[in-house]
Amino acid sequence: MLFLFISFVAGLLTVLAPCVLPLLPVVIGGSLSGEGVNRKKALTIVIALGISVILFTFILKVSTSFISIPESVWMWISGTILTLFGLITLFPSLWDNLKFAARINQKSNKILGVGYQKKSFWGDIIIGASLGPVFSSCSPTYFIVLATVLPASFFLGTIYLVSYTVGLCLALFVISLVGQNILNKIGDMADPKGWIKKVLGILFILVGLAVITGVDKQVEASLLLNAGVFDITQVEQKFLKLNEKPALTIPPVTSPQSATPTEIPVTSLKATKSVAPETQEQIQKDIQLKQIQYPLAPELVSPDGYINTGGKPITLASLRGRVVLLDIWTYSCINCQRTLPYIKDWYAKYKDQGLEIIGVHTPEFAFEKVLKNVEDAVARFGIKYPVILDSEYKTWNAYGNQYWPRKYLIDIDGFVVYDHIGEGNYDETEKAIQKALLERSKRLGTEVKMGDVTESPAGEINSTLSKIASPETYFGSARNEYLANGNSGVSGLQTFTLPQSVASNKLYLGGKWNIQDEFAQNFGGGEILFKYNSKNVYMVASSDVGADIEIWQDGKLLNTVHIKENRLYTLIEGKDYSQHILDIKIKSPGIKAFTFTFG
Repeated sequence: MLFLFISFVAGLLTVLAPCVLPLLPVVIGGSLSGEGVNRKKALTIVIALGISVILFTFILKVSTSFISIPESVWMWISGTILTLFGLITLFPSLWDNLKFAARINQKSNKILGVGYQKKSFWGDIIIGASLGPVFSSCSPTYFIVLATVLPASFFLGTIYLVSYTVGLCLALFVISLVGQNILNKIGDMADPKGWIKKVLGILFILVGLAVITGVDKQVEASLLLNAGVFDITQVEQKFLKLNEKPALTIPPVTSPQSATPTEIPVTSLKATKSVAPETQEQIQKDIQLKQIQYPLAPELVSPDGYINTGGKPITLASLRGRVVLLDIWTYSCINCQRTLPYIKDWYAKYKDQGLEIIGVHTPEFAFEKVLKNVEDAVARFGIKYPVILDSEYKTWNAYGNQYWPRKYLIDIDGFVVYDHIGEGNYDETEKAIQKALLERSKRLGTEVKMGDVTESPAGEINSTLSKIASPETYFGSARNEYLANGNSGVSGLQTFTLPQSVASNKLYLGGKWNIQDEFAQNFGGGEILFKYNSKNVYMVASSDVGADIEIWQDGKLLNTVHIKENRLYTLIEGKDYSQHILDIKIKSPGIKAFTFTFG
């Protein structure tokens, strides 16, 4: 219920967002009719805009073919429509001289009247609809609905989206009426060739061209940076934090947990043979002993999506009687990626012996909540076992987890009998899997083929990790404590100047950057400097339209990396663990940088 209210308030506040402010004159100007305050015309435009926002959102979510269309295409469509209407407003005779427009007027005079300048219902519709994609990109709450709520629940997502749109339309309607009142007092509104109409025509053309070329984004940056306009999205972020649930905790699963023994039925196993009474008694004693030694595994809590399950839900209860390995991971985490070959190998070796593996994908960044992004990553990594989306950290919190990656081994009776944090100890983990499978086979009276345990490079991994002397470094204001030449912990537009010398393990930015909670977005001509102590360098990044970055190490150009989809990119694969200076020169605007990791 709180998020419903937040969505409505976010819609109201969106009209004050820097990316919307340059467009408000278009909404006001488009609603002018020359007949004083025209509520019907204003209402038509804002309702058309609201419907456009909703339809545009559904198009993005329903059709994967639309998802791959760059944002610039939608901006071209919106900008072109606004520019055309500007030309028609500036030169009224253009519309009347167009043959197709004259035919339309003759056939449907009731709909289009005598032209756009007088009473054009469909013209109002088109103006409002053309602004939908632009207004859809200015609210963090909107993106949460788009990326998180809709994939999990179409019904709830639609309700929140409508609530957001109602707030947006209400605010726009009020602003439009106020603007009409002001301009109406000036006079000269009725004259289609008057100076007000000409100014509005020029304004439409300028805004349309700005949307097409991306200049509107630069205006947004200027408003925030030079004019000192407050970024209203920060207010939204504070509201969203009110909706966050506190983390749940359970005792560490590696330590014994005292419990009062209770009767747990042994009917969960699909036994192939009848079990003798004395065997049942022994099984019950074993289970009671486990209750003292291990905690029961919490159920998977309201997954936000399912992959590799045929679209069907999956629960631990439905798998009781099989050994289950839960792997908590996220696809842009390099540590998680390095564990995947071992997990995939275990699945291939033991899935027919009674092992089920479930990947619990708990995102670190917002883009990792998007179902399609995770589906693409699962396919790219060749993962065949089921994966659930834990976008709201519900299962993560149920297990009291704080790490990526983490593995929980659940035996046939539902107890967590093994727990491992991070990389390494693969042979130890596999032996724990084999032990749990042997218990299962003994209980069922069946044979099991284990095979050889894969040798674990744990010592090598621990030795490697000890050589890495640079920490994971974040760009977003929520965690950018290593930012050395700007205001860490502060969101909004900042202009950075690179120093002559840099300190180790400090982040230096150059140029104009829009700092948000999770990432920093460059506005073109930017640079990143970092003096690191490691062998390999990785960066989580993205770009809406694609961007190229040059990777320089110690003054030498190594390669050029093309950034587009949201994922982890390998920047440098070195030969030794030593100190180097990384210099990233950004050749295209729009890159979003999330974090550096080292290996």
